[in-house]
Amino acid sequence: MLDAGAWANEYHAPVMAKEVVDVLRGCDDVLDGTLGGGGHALALLESGARVTGIDRDPEAVAASRERLASFITAGRFRAITSNYADLDHVAELAGARFNGVFLDLGVSSHQIDDLARGFSFREGAVLDMRMEGTEGGPDAASLLQEADERTLTQIFRDYADEPRAQRLAREIVRRRERRPFTTSDDLVDAIRGVFGAPPRTGPAVFARLFQAIRIAVNDELGGLGRALPSLRGRLTPGGVFVVIAYHSGEDRIVKQTFRAWSTACTCPPKQPVCTCGGRALGTTLTRKAITAGAAEVEANPRARSAHLRAWRSAA
Repeated sequence: MLDAGAWANEYHAPVMAKEVVDVLRGCDDVLDGTLGGGGHALALLESGARVTGIDRDPEAVAASRERLASFITAGRFRAITSNYADLDHVAELAGARFNGVFLDLGVSSHQIDDLARGFSFREGAVLDMRMEGTEGGPDAASLLQEADERTLTQIFRDYADEPRAQRLAREIVRRRERRPFTTSDDLVDAIRGVFGAPPRTGPAVFARLFQAIRIAVNDELGGLGRALPSLRGRLTPGGVFVVIAYHSGEDRIVKQTFRAWSTACTCPPKQPVCTCGGRALGTTLTRKAITAGAAEVEANPRARSAHLRAWRSAA
């Protein structure tokens, strides 16, 4: 029996690694588009697959190269620094195709735990949140300092499902006129200014609203929507595409995209004649999303919100 704990390390505990291996079983050449700490890659390598891993975080790529050095030597693993949404611009992967593609969305435990990366709402953390580190674009502090009230409202409403989004956006704009937003404390104080002191606010509220800012800083939903068709184009006939999502917006995009690809006719309902070709691009393998078991959730609470979906391209 596969031991999921064997694939975890101090960098990250991979979620539903067993399930990923099971769904991708038979895929001997896999693209891992979110390499992270290399946990899923290790599980796939140990199952016999070759793995090409990419990650937009240089620290993740370096950690995975060190961890999986023996597989690099054996010619079964390579790691490339890139955003999976920009795969078509990676010279090393020009024309490369795979019979398995895997994405594990969100952030790693290491990124959250490293206060210097600015993903945490712990006291004194910088407001950074860039996946690429200092090589990325504007950080979270810049977004909170420069975005107008309407943009901030949209971020909290769309990415955090927050009914008080406009009030929070207005509070941020009001506070930044007196003092710039530089650390997690500034955003936490703004949230408390709208929601009230504990117990009305706490880790769950902060995590949801900080996540919304992180998604905006890294254009995570936009990048995912652009990347899915490109990654599908990298699959060989009969190849399998697996995505683990943790945010409802991400999961919705994946679910709707896989459903559209599995539909024989995509013409508008009232169109009298089919012009799309009437042939499905493939088949959805997961009628309902696969979720982590109780034991895994107890060992790794981050797994609680994970939804795994899979799709197979037409042969």
